[in-house]
Amino acid sequence: MTRDITPWRKKKAEVAPEGNLEDSWTELHRRMDRLFDEFFEGFGAGLRWPALARREERFALSPSVDVSETDDEVRVTADLPGIDEKDLQVTLEDGLLTIRGEKQHESEEKKRNYHLVERSYGTFHRAIPLPAGIDPDQVKASFKKGVLTVSVRKTPESKARQRRIEITPE
Repeated sequence: MTRDITPWRKKKAEVAPEGNLEDSWTELHRRMDRLFDEFFEGFGAGLRWPALARREERFALSPSVDVSETDDEVRVTADLPGIDEKDLQVTLEDGLLTIRGEKQHESEEKKRNYHLVERSYGTFHRAIPLPAGIDPDQVKASFKKGVLTVSVRKTPESKARQRRIEITPE
C-alpha cells in the first residue's frame, strides 16, 4: 500500500510526466487526507476525535456581512458569534466603515480516555465602503446575540437628489 501512495516509489510507467511533480504531491496529500478520514470514521459519533470536528470553527475569523440600503439609511449587519461587545471596534472614516475585533476561544473537554484543551486567538477586520451621501454624524450601532447592526443615515441632500425614472415600453 505504501508503494501506491509514494510518488518516488512508483513504477516508471505510473510516474507523472516530467515537470508534473506537483500533481504527484497533490495526489499524495489527497490520499493521506482520505486515509485519516476513514480511520477516524470508525470511532463512531460518540468517540469522534473532537479537534477534527471543530476545524472549520476555529479558523473562520472573517465575519459574514450583509449591506442593505433604503431611502433613509444604509444598514450593515455582521454575524459575530462567540464575540463579546467589548472585543469589537467600529469606525467610520471617509465613507469606509471598519469593523475590527478579537476572538478568543478556549475549551476543555475531559473524557475517560482523553483530556483535550484547545485555545485559539485571532483578530479580524472587515472594511465596507459606503455610498456617497451618508451623514457620518448620524451613525448608530447595536450588538445583540452575536449580531452587530450599524445604521448610517443618509443626508437630506442625497435623498433630495434621488428621483424615480419612468420606463416606457417601445
